[in-house]
Amino acid sequence: MLAATKQKETVLIRRVTKPMRMVWRNLTSMGTALVLLFLLAVAAIPGALLPQRSLNTQRVNEYIAEQPTIGPILDRFGFFDVFSSFWFTAIYALLFISLIGCIVPRAVDHWHALRAPVVRVPRNLARLPKHRVGTLEGTPDDVAATAQQMLRRWRVSVRKNGSDVEISAERGHSRELGNLVFHVALVFVLAAVAIGRVLGYEGSVIVVANGGPGICTGSPAVYDSFRAGQGVDGTELTPFCVRVNDFTADYLPTGQAEMFTSNIEYQAGDDLATNTWRPYRLRVNEPLRVEGDRLYLIGHGYAPTFTVTFPNGESRTETLQFAPEDATSFLSSGAMRFDPPGGLYGTSDERRQNQIAIEGLFAPTAFFHEENLLTSVFPAMTDPAVAIDIYRGDIGLDTGRAQNIFTLDQSLIEQERLVRQARVNLYPGEVEVLDDGTEVRFDGADEWVSLQVSHDPMQGLVLVSAIAMTLGLVGSLLITRRRVWLRISPEGGDTHSDSRRTVVDIGGLARTDQAGWGPEFDKLCDRLGVREATHRDGA
Repeated sequence: MLAATKQKETVLIRRVTKPMRMVWRNLTSMGTALVLLFLLAVAAIPGALLPQRSLNTQRVNEYIAEQPTIGPILDRFGFFDVFSSFWFTAIYALLFISLIGCIVPRAVDHWHALRAPVVRVPRNLARLPKHRVGTLEGTPDDVAATAQQMLRRWRVSVRKNGSDVEISAERGHSRELGNLVFHVALVFVLAAVAIGRVLGYEGSVIVVANGGPGICTGSPAVYDSFRAGQGVDGTELTPFCVRVNDFTADYLPTGQAEMFTSNIEYQAGDDLATNTWRPYRLRVNEPLRVEGDRLYLIGHGYAPTFTVTFPNGESRTETLQFAPEDATSFLSSGAMRFDPPGGLYGTSDERRQNQIAIEGLFAPTAFFHEENLLTSVFPAMTDPAVAIDIYRGDIGLDTGRAQNIFTLDQSLIEQERLVRQARVNLYPGEVEVLDDGTEVRFDGADEWVSLQVSHDPMQGLVLVSAIAMTLGLVGSLLITRRRVWLRISPEGGDTHSDSRRTVVDIGGLARTDQAGWGPEFDKLCDRLGVREATHRDGA
């Protein structure tokens, strides 16, 4: 009775676990791993074609606004956060599990294959694809010693079989080793990328060139946008300071950018305590590497400078970046806000009613159409000008709400809390005077550069793993598994004969691809001296 119960339990367990075993076998097959790798590559395509929130939230919002039908659907399924979406993570995790499930059994089998003895000499060597028979001078032991010396880089096994000496040799186990190295390195790449996203961070910030204040990167607050991994709380960022001395853009006659170059100075480590600045020439794809971080030059634009002189003679000067509207001509748009000096107006309400705002366009190489509309005809700053609207009123500084630095709050304009006073086109040095005596002067523009700081503690492991992947792949493609067997017998089969001649029967087999194996087999036979006997190719 007890035995029958145990048997039923065993049958039940097998029925329950059979589907799980089938799923595991299918998941850990090499075919499944290849399919998942292909799916991962396909899944990464939207991340390259669509704007991503981690890089540019504003561009994502603009895309959704421009595509009101498909945009929200793509957003719901994570196409604007591809690399952190649930479906990309699922493919990533399944590929990771599949590769490990493939590698472990193959590594065990390879270990056993390395420890296993070489296959014994087949009975009929003439059936092998490569075969030669020849007669040599010397005893079987002499010929066997010569053959062993010739095969010293092979795995060799020598066996006496009566009067015969049988030699088995094989090489090419490094092919499977290279295959394993490739897949293990791929697992390390996947793991390093995943861990790097958890422990790494990335921030971007706009810095005005030509003597701008620069940045110090000890806090996330200094960045215009900041993305941190789950393991980063923002309190242990690598501290270093950067200031941008100048920026140079090389353009083709068509206006296409050819190269961006910026001369910067930086402080890191002990230099922060000694206030030592070190120069560096920062270029596109030539980042500054400091204290484990990488500083990239990823873009540039223009920052106009305006000076507002209030009726009491006090002035405020501000330089602020404008956002490029056209990547070819660098026609840019932006806004500025100026708060009156303290004491000029008696009450806070009166002060809010006399705040100054500027919104408009900047052209590095200006051209005015017949309608007096401003555009730019070249991205370099050869003839700068602005077309601006000047507002007076409440610019929203006291509301506590976050504002877009490139545009004014349109609700304030619609509510007439901010009223337009003038619409003018200005060249550097030109002034517009408002009805209360307030002067707005356009002073020119400076370059700004967009810098990106990236920290990835696993980048060294990714590099080493990528190199290992390449070496493993090359080894698995170039190395072939092959075996050679020799049966060395005294001529006539009589060990007591006075004959000093020996018959050598050689067979060869390539375990995988036979490409290149024929010349190698012939070379082995020629070195041994078996040149004039029969030579057979075929099964």
